[in-house]
Amino acid sequence: MSRPDWIVLVVTLVGIIVYGLFKSRTSKNLDGYFLGDRSVPWYIVLLSIMGTQASAVTFLSAPGQAYTDGMRFVQYYFGLPIAMVVLCITFVPVFRRLKIYTAYEFLEKRFDVKTRTLTSFLFLVQRGLSTGISISAPSIILSSLLGWDILWTNVFMGGLLVVYTVTGGAKAVAYTQQLQLIVVFAGMFMAGYMVVHLLPQDVGFFDALHVGGKAGKLNVITTGFKENGFSWNDRYNLLSGVIGGFFLALSYFGTDQSQVGRYLTAKSESESRLGLLMNGLVKVPMQFLILLLGVLVFAFYKYHKEPVFFNQSQLKVLENSKYKDSLSLLKDEYDKTEILKMKEMGLIATVGKNSDGYKEAQSILQSVENRKESMRGTIKRWLNDKEVNGDSNDTNYIFLRFVVDYLPKGLVGLLIAVIFLAAWGSIAAALNSLASATIVDFHKRFSKKELSPEKEYVLSKWYTLLWGIFCVIVAQLAYNIGNSLIEAVNVLGSLFYGVILGVFLVAFYMKKISGNAVFISAVIIELLVIAIHVLNQKGIVNLSFLWLNVVGAVGVVLLSWALNLVLLKPVYNKSGQ
Repeated sequence: MSRPDWIVLVVTLVGIIVYGLFKSRTSKNLDGYFLGDRSVPWYIVLLSIMGTQASAVTFLSAPGQAYTDGMRFVQYYFGLPIAMVVLCITFVPVFRRLKIYTAYEFLEKRFDVKTRTLTSFLFLVQRGLSTGISISAPSIILSSLLGWDILWTNVFMGGLLVVYTVTGGAKAVAYTQQLQLIVVFAGMFMAGYMVVHLLPQDVGFFDALHVGGKAGKLNVITTGFKENGFSWNDRYNLLSGVIGGFFLALSYFGTDQSQVGRYLTAKSESESRLGLLMNGLVKVPMQFLILLLGVLVFAFYKYHKEPVFFNQSQLKVLENSKYKDSLSLLKDEYDKTEILKMKEMGLIATVGKNSDGYKEAQSILQSVENRKESMRGTIKRWLNDKEVNGDSNDTNYIFLRFVVDYLPKGLVGLLIAVIFLAAWGSIAAALNSLASATIVDFHKRFSKKELSPEKEYVLSKWYTLLWGIFCVIVAQLAYNIGNSLIEAVNVLGSLFYGVILGVFLVAFYMKKISGNAVFISAVIIELLVIAIHVLNQKGIVNLSFLWLNVVGAVGVVLLSWALNLVLLKPVYNKSGQ
């Protein structure tokens, strides 16, 4: 990066940290550190919820997702608004009335200590690992694009946010997320403007959408039905988005402490509800616009030279492998197809849509795209060679490659800052929630020593620091996950969220179910969900990860009901009395 980019990056990051610490003055007790003295207004709650959910993965991979697979990923969020309504009716009033610190405290009041401990433990495992991956994902991409060492990128990415999370607690997280999202949206808007601005002079916004639409990238609604019926392995369609997305959102926002902790900071129950409902209204349009940016980048590369592989560092890996000569020949062939592509795109702009020349150009372009796709497939096959051991996942590098190659000085630094800030927003909230669950559900619950408010406050900071170190270590180890890294966050959540949600659904809606029944059910169904995932990985079962949330939640509810009948079955004596 240039010197102006570094200045913009450093000033933006340092400024937001200072702002967060300045706004984070609270009472030095658990209420102040984890819940900001329950004094945060609804609009800060909204931004905090959005900032926690929208990680760097969202802004890094969503444009690339639309570039390669179209906009159907937006259906992933269609169940979210319905989930917000259910939360406001059921979860929020109970959590606010009990004045709890973590969602899992409610489970002990409803069931018993072992059920509370199990669900809190499942949360800690899932959130601790996924937070480490959330640090690693942008770190790997930044280190690859900018040539930074992955270890120091992880330390820098995780270290700075640990500083203000440990120091400021929930209030620092909430107020920095407010400023972070403003910068993030400003940066993404400027990137979108620059994509359209850099298109040829006679090509505008709607022309770019037309190009994307002709290529099938504006596939906002897909049914999931194929020639042989509904495809259960199709990840993003209307049915899986509404049903699977509903269960995932209900579990994430209703039982994941990283989100529960955000709306428990609100001044009142109505402000908690308002923050959640506004999130339900804003999230889908926000995700739509981020994906639309990917479609615009796709159209941009129809008029400019498109890299044969966006992750340039992997091309260097191949240049130092047995495929060096083959890669050189492939690059020459690819450059020729790019010249032909831009020639035909220029011809399309000058002839009528109904002319023979237009149809011929379209046919040639389709042939060119097929050849390019074949060449990319060859590169991926080389990278997957065990002797090469490269990373064949190119999707996550598409948007940043455009940023680094085409945006002006200063704006590149701002977009890199956007990645850091988006990562910090979600990771800081996660660290805060991990520490709160640890001290409230384990330390205080099982410690025989009475702790003063000041001692609890100090311990909370130490637990936040320890979880921060743990997540940075996981981030470094996750480097070897490779092309499944981005997806791993969502898959990992689906392995646990459904079961945790099932426990809460029984707690809220099935008053006669005992703690023993729901505890045994949760253990059995969790093992079942993991087994289905393993079989899915081996190709024995074909089920999209979104449906694991449904299996987990419904499985716990049904099995709890059945076990409760057995456990409460009356015992008769020999006379039948």
